[in-house]
Amino acid sequence: MAGLNNALTVDVEDYFQVAALAEAVKPEDWGQHELRVERNTHRLLDLFDSRGVKATFFVLGWVAERCPGLVREIVARGHELASHGYSHQLVYQQRPAVFRDETRRSKQILEDQVQQPVLGYRAASYSVTGDSLWALDIIAEEGFVWDSSIFPVHHDRYGIPGAERWPHQLQTPAGHSLVEFPLTTLRLSGLTVPIAGGGYFRLYPYVFSRFGLRRINRRDRRPFIFYLHPWEVDPDQPRVSVGWKSRFRHYNNLHKCENRLRRLLDDFAFDTVGNVLRAQGFPLSA
Repeated sequence: MAGLNNALTVDVEDYFQVAALAEAVKPEDWGQHELRVERNTHRLLDLFDSRGVKATFFVLGWVAERCPGLVREIVARGHELASHGYSHQLVYQQRPAVFRDETRRSKQILEDQVQQPVLGYRAASYSVTGDSLWALDIIAEEGFVWDSSIFPVHHDRYGIPGAERWPHQLQTPAGHSLVEFPLTTLRLSGLTVPIAGGGYFRLYPYVFSRFGLRRINRRDRRPFIFYLHPWEVDPDQPRVSVGWKSRFRHYNNLHKCENRLRRLLDDFAFDTVGNVLRAQGFPLSA
């Protein structure tokens, strides 16, 4: 659809911090692993610059503390900065008080580094589920204006099946207002198919991803939101010994991801989450 920009997003975390590898790598051991997130994020920044594309970077507080120059460079290059929480733990496995503390802490770290408000939030592994809707209250109360944590699918780690599929203004359980940009799904033969990026982008043939995303733009006349992680353009990352399912989720087609991303940037128009939401008529202000 001519003139329709989609939201391009990056979840800035390192390979050893992902949920798929949590069975083998504990947070207290993160400091023992090689930090590769900075060079991989630079790789994406350079690629986006070469295409004249702006994106939203959801930065983990833990990463921001160790790479403050990277956070400032993201903003200096004209991209939108958002929060990915602090420790990349599943929300529904945290107590509300711990989640609030980490949500506040990560926002403060980012805002101190760039001296500007951070309005957007995305939970680790999209773990705002039916069991953790209380987190939406905390996200709103801690000063975030919009969120992108809800995935309207069935999944063993995340998802709210039947949730609203398009950007909308939601009311949190306590009555706060928050703009939600759910992760993109495709309705196909009566099924709701996840097609927002990440592991799905690596699993599906590119022609299917392009077909599904074009259908959303052209038939549904809606913007989609696409995500990936810096480690997904790093096929040389160290291998961690985990079970077959986690190994498949994390390592499948890493060697194909960057070339597919280049094709995606050529085939679709992108902008930041904030700009896409404003173009859809959502007023966003701190």
